[in-house]
Amino acid sequence: MTRICVFCGSSVGVRPAYADAARLLAAELIDRKLGLVYGGGSVGLMGVVADAVLAAGGEVIGVIPGPLASRELAHRGVTELRVVASMHERKATMAELADAFIALPGGFGTLEETLEILTWAQLGIHRKPIAVMNVDGYYDGLLRLLTHAVREGFIRPEYFALLLFGDTPAEVLDKIAAWQPADFPRAWLARSQT
Repeated sequence: MTRICVFCGSSVGVRPAYADAARLLAAELIDRKLGLVYGGGSVGLMGVVADAVLAAGGEVIGVIPGPLASRELAHRGVTELRVVASMHERKATMAELADAFIALPGGFGTLEETLEILTWAQLGIHRKPIAVMNVDGYYDGLLRLLTHAVREGFIRPEYFALLLFGDTPAEVLDKIAAWQPADFPRAWLARSQT
């Protein structure tokens, strides 16, 4: 494992704990000699985590769509900045560059990226670990929603298990390091091919 993709907000949120967690995650990435792949922004938690990794001498690859980069949101100090054509290309590029994924707190974009990469794992498009860093209970609501969806029969337990939860950077990265891809049948795919 060489690089972790971090999905996170373009805002720092209202609690100092969110930015603190981004800096702690950056320090843990440095300690484990892991590079950062992220959305390429200079603002919010994106800027915080990128700046902290860069300040410690780590590798940071930012991936940002041209329209966002041209609004001066792109971080010009990263190791490598890839400007792509669309949000779809951004996500595909980040997924290709990373060996695992971590979601810090964020808004619609962070939720969408996390759930899409989780869906890709469910579909067998990739076999990489995905984790949520539940800073101060930020993702408790998501955990409740997904647990409810499992109980109601919309998400299989084995697919829910594809998403790892942890409260600290060390816990999340330890779970990622220990993670083994599961082999399970994708029944709906088999039915659709018959």
